[in-house]
Amino acid sequence: MQDQLTHFYLDQEEPLRGTLLALHDYIMAFDTEIRAAWKWNTPFFTYCGKNLCYLWMDKKTGYPYIGFIDGHKIDHPMLLSGDRKQIKILLIHPEEDFPQEAMEAIFAEALKICVDQRK
Repeated sequence: MQDQLTHFYLDQEEPLRGTLLALHDYIMAFDTEIRAAWKWNTPFFTYCGKNLCYLWMDKKTGYPYIGFIDGHKIDHPMLLSGDRKQIKILLIHPEEDFPQEAMEAIFAEALKICVDQRK
């Protein structure tokens, strides 16, 4: 599984590769209970055994995004739902700084939702 994750990141061209690796590091550092996994041919992140989010690229722009599994439960202006009913995404421009405050608020809420679902 780790080989597939590694290859996913290394097979990308720059600046996408660097952005995806930085997103991976950011997500993993957000909480010590977050784990990286390879599911459905995609880098996934779990929290306390629940699917939290995943990384992928937008088909139209080619920009990477973080897909939040329970995004429909998170109210944040930077999250986009498109045609999705449950998942919302946070688009990341590969040549701009990450929206740190938005990411912190969204991840804090996403982790809270995971914890609440365990009760």
